[in-house]
Amino acid sequence: MRLIETLDRDRRVTAVPYQKPGVPASAGLTVEQCEKAAWAVTPDGQRYRGAGAVNASLAIATGVALPLLVYALPVVKQMQDLVYAFIAANRSRLPMPSIVPYCKEHPEECR
Repeated sequence: MRLIETLDRDRRVTAVPYQKPGVPASAGLTVEQCEKAAWAVTPDGQRYRGAGAVNASLAIATGVALPLLVYALPVVKQMQDLVYAFIAANRSRLPMPSIVPYCKEHPEECR
């Protein structure tokens, strides 16, 4: 997310923690869906999951469609989806310096 925030000079992308009450439903998602993968919802209502969400966020942040165009290529999509799945399955074991989970920072807002 830091890379996207750095590239997003015009503040086009808003990251919202799914743990905040009402957030999943406001995007038409379930908590279970949000627990499994990152999601991006575009202004026109399109939803992207996992690696697609990363690419959609990059495209919107930079104002360039290239990340989504490259992601649409079958081999690239498969590879990115595999890498995303591996990272998502192992995120608790990966070093993420200075990232404090939302619910740890705001326990009063989490279930």
